[in-house]
Amino acid sequence: MNFLFVMLVLTNFLRTVGIIVVIYYALKFAGRLLFPIVVKKAVNNMQARQSSNAREQKREGEVTVEKPRSEQSRTRNTEGEYVDFEEIE
Repeated sequence: MNFLFVMLVLTNFLRTVGIIVVIYYALKFAGRLLFPIVVKKAVNNMQARQSSNAREQKREGEVTVEKPRSEQSRTRNTEGEYVDFEEIE
């Protein structure tokens, strides 16, 4: 009875290890196939984003000032800019 129990445990253990090994190699093989496709798609997206940014570039000599979002949320639109000056006699 004890020998039969040991054999069942051993076969189930080996079957589990075999399934894990098969899944590991299947994922490794699928990764080799899918990785170049994913990288190519990411590169194409970056190129498309760069080309759209290039089209949106301003004309030469045009000046724009953009504040970071954190500064924009702190200031009110009705506020003026404070300029410190000295009087010259």
